Amino acid sequence: MLNQSERLSEAEAVTDAPRNATRPVLDLLDRQRDRTERLLNAVRAAVLLLLGSAALAYAPALPPALNRVNVLVLVPNLCWTALQYLLFHRRERLPGWLVIVNPLIDVSAVTAIILGYGLTESGALALKSPIFLLYFAILAARPMASSPRSTVSVALLVITEYAGLSAFFLASQRAILVQSPVAASAGAGVTLLDELAKVLFLTMAGAIATYATVWQERLARGYFRESRDRELLEVRLASAQLDALKLQLRPHFLFNTINTITALIPTVPSAATRMLADLSELLRASLRGGDIQEVTVSRELEVLEHYLDIQRTRFGDRLVIDVEVEARTRAALLPSLILQPLVENAIRHGIAPRDAGGRVEIHVRRSGDSLCLEVTDDGIGVAAVSDGEGVGLGNTRARLYRLYGVRHHFNAFPREGGGFAVRIDLPFRLAAEPAAAAVA
Repeated sequence: MLNQSERLSEAEAVTDAPRNATRPVLDLLDRQRDRTERLLNAVRAAVLLLLGSAALAYAPALPPALNRVNVLVLVPNLCWTALQYLLFHRRERLPGWLVIVNPLIDVSAVTAIILGYGLTESGALALKSPIFLLYFAILAARPMASSPRSTVSVALLVITEYAGLSAFFLASQRAILVQSPVAASAGAGVTLLDELAKVLFLTMAGAIATYATVWQERLARGYFRESRDRELLEVRLASAQLDALKLQLRPHFLFNTINTITALIPTVPSAATRMLADLSELLRASLRGGDIQEVTVSRELEVLEHYLDIQRTRFGDRLVIDVEVEARTRAALLPSLILQPLVENAIRHGIAPRDAGGRVEIHVRRSGDSLCLEVTDDGIGVAAVSDGEGVGLGNTRARLYRLYGVRHHFNAFPREGGGFAVRIDLPFRLAAEPAAAAVA
């Protein structure tokens, strides 16, 4: 059962999960929009150079006033585009305000050209100019480079500016209003229906651009949500498997110990009492850290000592145990209850079958970037694994793979001259260092 503080912590974690999951989504979208804005600046430069080349080609045939409009609009925009590259494109991230300012400048530049054409020549010429199509190009780029709010702002600006231009030209009679679309296309007039249709098309383009922007953001959020849920599920599955492996070790050890205590009660009740006390301390220490996958070497040895006391009581002079631990490894991390099954395997399969008993040695040392654990015995050797790894070694190998993946080494082998050895190399990490992700 969860206590109140645990429930509150779990509820807070669930509440903060969507908020925490949003941060990487927004960060990724910002990086993508940053790259897109850099690309759009190159596209903007290419378009401006093409428009400038066209203006130069038509300059001899155009009135001086129209040429001045082209120069006054195209040159500042081209300078601003080049200035952006010089000032900002060497940075890791572009300033956030560029994503807002650039489309506003682009829209205003298109509006300025149309307005200039209308003021210097005629409103009909301005409204019929193909430069109007650049509004659609600007809106088409918004889903890739802007947030939904920015896209809506740009769309509203496009609609407002063009509708304002049409209303201004018609109200000032710079554009003559005619009824026939045929007459408008052939003459100097425009029809109200054509202008309303253009505003409608711009509204539709703005709506599509906004929807595409929202859809892209929702798609990114959904992908990250599914990825996060999948990762959480994998973590929970791995944790459940590790817990299951640890639970298999405890009954295995308890079965052997309880049998020994039962056998000693009729003959040596004092020894049985000591073993029962050691078993109680071992279980208490083990249960206190039941949900902890890694502990320090010092903590592991403290728990192991209770097990060793039980075995010393059981075997007496037949069992000699040597423990050698480098002082600099005592704060290092290793899997909890990792040494006990290795020692139990050595005693049960290597020492117990021999009437003369034997010696078990436990070594913990550092070798470069690795923490080396070694448990050896001088028992019956390869016969200890004649029936396979068994629960102890098999579960130990599985736990290590779940916790460290390919970043560990596990070797079990017969010793020259008799006996058996198990050596484990783990990444050396002190208790304050973060754990790296296991490779499952």
